[in-house]
Amino acid sequence: MADQTFLDWPFFDPHHREFAARLEAWAKGALAGIDHADTDAACRALVTALGRDGWLQHSASEDGTLDLRALCLTREILARHDGLADFAFAMQGLGTGAITLFGTDAQKSEWLPRTRAGAAIAAFALTEPGSGSDVANGTLSAMRDGDDYILNGEKTWISNGGIADLYTLFARTGEAPGARGLSAFIVTPDMPGFAVLGRIDTIAPHPLATLRFSDCRVPAGAMIGAPGQGFKIAMSVLDVFRTTVAAAALGFARRALDEALSRVTTRHVQGAPLIERQMVQGHIADMALEADASALLTYRAAWTKDMGAPRVTREAAMAKLYATEAAQKIIDRAVQLHGGDGVRSGQMVERLYREIRALRIYEGASDVQRVIIARQAVEGHHG
Repeated sequence: MADQTFLDWPFFDPHHREFAARLEAWAKGALAGIDHADTDAACRALVTALGRDGWLQHSASEDGTLDLRALCLTREILARHDGLADFAFAMQGLGTGAITLFGTDAQKSEWLPRTRAGAAIAAFALTEPGSGSDVANGTLSAMRDGDDYILNGEKTWISNGGIADLYTLFARTGEAPGARGLSAFIVTPDMPGFAVLGRIDTIAPHPLATLRFSDCRVPAGAMIGAPGQGFKIAMSVLDVFRTTVAAAALGFARRALDEALSRVTTRHVQGAPLIERQMVQGHIADMALEADASALLTYRAAWTKDMGAPRVTREAAMAKLYATEAAQKIIDRAVQLHGGDGVRSGQMVERLYREIRALRIYEGASDVQRVIIARQAVEGHHG
């Protein structure tokens, strides 16, 4: 059982502690037998279960507020039990984040009850073949034509691509060059001209796809916010959900530490448990230290946002950078402590090793977070 004492930290209110206990109990039962053989089917089943049992209620809101600590606790606990469950939950929030924060009442009432109930799967379509970290220079175009916009171009690395019922999509409407010429839209796969160009296989199987839009006609009423606000909307959504990536990494790290502790206390070498060797104790100490440091940064960012800070760019960047990099190291040590079993296909630490790698890339790669932190530090120094 992973360490739960962090719940006593002053970052949390009593309802967060009660929520975490309930989710932990649910995850132990509901996620124990998830069949991952068919990734799409597993993801659909997980969204259905999370919605049916009420765990998606925190993923969106009609009043534009999100309990970031609850979101982080959810991702940490789900990631510790099942990486695909964490993915399924995270995408419901990320995919509808723009609607929660900037959507009209009509957009919210049409989509949010469905995504929170697990009746509709959401996606966030930002990345393009030529613009990953360079979001401001996306080229997928949205040209105004009467009461519609016509989309042309491609998106790629889209999570839930091919299984989603709605996509929050960012396209160039051309109000200005660069970041000021992007707008956000709600797009559904039944719109003529929408096509799944191909699926993308990764080391940790998730539903991912490249999408193509060929004269895809989208009603002007499907725009989220105002024309030219797309970059601001995307960054505002990431400003919230980037912290939850740190929480997921923390969940993977805590599971790796738990697996490592079980291994070194039960595995004997030369007549004594592995844990009696000082080098092993050193590895365990480093893993525990890095997990706690990750938790402090993660829940500081979440608490700061929940206390009313308009932006937590610096705090979220620090949390995501440190927690994802630390989790990679923690999991790598856990694999090492398992010896040959650590690289055996299907073993928990082997699965964690594959799961963690993408978190250092998506929603802002580690080096992008370093740039953000440095800029914030310079601004603070001059301010």
